[in-house]
Amino acid sequence: MFYSRDRPDTMNNCRRILCTGDRSSGMNVLLSAVTTHRCAGTGASLSQSQTTANKHTSGPDTGDKPRLRAIDLARKVQQDKTKPPAAEPPVSGQQRRVTELKQFSQQLQNVHPNVLAKHLHRSVLYRDKDVVIINKPYGVPVRDDSRVTSISSVLPVLSKLMDGMKIKSSTQLFPCLGLEKETTGALLLARSEEAAEHIINLNRNNQVQRKYWVVTVGIPVPSEGVIDIPVIEKEVSGSQPHYKMALSPLFKMNNTGDGLTKVRAHRQAQPAMTRYRVLDSSNGCSLVELQPFTGAKHQMRVHMAFALACPILGDHKYSHWSKLAPQKLPERVLGKLGLEQTKIRYLPLHLHSRQLTLPGLSQADISVSCPMPKFFTQTLSKLHLSLPDTTDQK
Repeated sequence: MFYSRDRPDTMNNCRRILCTGDRSSGMNVLLSAVTTHRCAGTGASLSQSQTTANKHTSGPDTGDKPRLRAIDLARKVQQDKTKPPAAEPPVSGQQRRVTELKQFSQQLQNVHPNVLAKHLHRSVLYRDKDVVIINKPYGVPVRDDSRVTSISSVLPVLSKLMDGMKIKSSTQLFPCLGLEKETTGALLLARSEEAAEHIINLNRNNQVQRKYWVVTVGIPVPSEGVIDIPVIEKEVSGSQPHYKMALSPLFKMNNTGDGLTKVRAHRQAQPAMTRYRVLDSSNGCSLVELQPFTGAKHQMRVHMAFALACPILGDHKYSHWSKLAPQKLPERVLGKLGLEQTKIRYLPLHLHSRQLTLPGLSQADISVSCPMPKFFTQTLSKLHLSLPDTTDQK
């Protein structure tokens, strides 16, 4: 007798049929019931297997990720390559200006020494057997600096480039009259220790003439003169204690207010004398020529900011005395420069070593004019400041 373990109700039905009727007909019904049950179970198994198989090959409609074939991946990569690049959003003139200033402020910093040496080799303004004058880029220190590549660290490579890499030469280069990291322009190098010592002596005797061009925020009054005020390094207290160079005058107003009284000089004060001459003024700014007669630290920046109340454009250190913050510019100047006050920290210092003149060591006097960097000429154009002689612009 056939029966089903899985379906007890089927067994009961079979017993009822056998007990109530013809055994032959009951047997036929029993066989039919068992066969139907087995077919139903087999169909359910096939249906479950088919569903499981469909899960492995199902697409996005089933919620599972399809299996990606190598040929499909290759086709997708090829399609991505052939797609036209997405159109970049339009960039305003102000954003472009900020980007350019960022690049200027990071120019040639943290580069390989050979890259800097090749750049300096292309920027040689004058050379003879005793001296070399190069156009120093912005943001590169002259002396060794552990944070960025310095000019001193690449002078051996520069010397070989000048003499020819295949020529064995013992020529060396020595920086004589240094420039600040943020200053651009003519930098004097000596080709021997004897030449370097001779140039230093010439400078001590005021026989080396250096002229700088600066853009100032404000118009100096009077338009030309000599600032003879010593400078001294002082600590600025506050939320951000720091040190700055400051004026250390030898005179003060007398008690009656109608004259000056000489005071005792501070021991640590350094003599500082700067001649200035306004070349042009426009939009509340000026192009000024400076000629320092002494070499005190930051003396031109301090004299312009604190003695004439006309700080150099981009001088974020000396535009404020009591705090460290980006330079605050008038709205009119910001509009002309195409900048916002929040982006002014990217504005570089507009201090350029324009002209260098010194007696020749073995020949005629040397006089070199150095072309201005791009950001400097762009600022002059935006502020409508003209050069004293258009033929002198390079």
